[in-house]
Amino acid sequence: MVFQKNASFAQTETNTFTAKQSLYVELGGTAGRYAINYGKVFHQSGKLKLNASAGFSMWSNKLNSKTTWLPVVPLEFSAFYGKSNHHLEMGIGFTSGLDRTLEFDSQTLETNEKVVFDAFIPLRIGYRYQKPEGGFFFRVGYTPFFNVPLGGREEWNFDPRFAGISFGKSF
Repeated sequence: MVFQKNASFAQTETNTFTAKQSLYVELGGTAGRYAINYGKVFHQSGKLKLNASAGFSMWSNKLNSKTTWLPVVPLEFSAFYGKSNHHLEMGIGFTSGLDRTLEFDSQTLETNEKVVFDAFIPLRIGYRYQKPEGGFFFRVGYTPFFNVPLGGREEWNFDPRFAGISFGKSF
């Protein structure tokens, strides 16, 4: 009786990304609600890839029974680490947009509607599925954020209750 060893070899080499661009929709995440994003891997070294992305979204704001659509622009820098298709992703972003608030004038006792610049700084830690040669792209992450003291806020605050999921294509 002859016994054979069944040897399986794990992939030891990392694959170079030839599909460095991605187009995807993100729900939650760095935009807060949703965004359409474009990303690009601008550096890779072994298992480490560096990526930058920019997106666009329109948020509805209902104030005094009037709905206004306001633009939001999420920007993100992330690093993802892993062999082949599966990666740990970590990143930081800056999301800016316009918001509407009510301002109360204590002398005239009137409220005035005001459009203000607003911004927050999202963080990311999550999983990223992206094939080096391109195709389906997916990621999910925990994305807490810091509110920047703008738009009527007087101090920084941290919101730990956020996450995001992205679907798209890399090419």
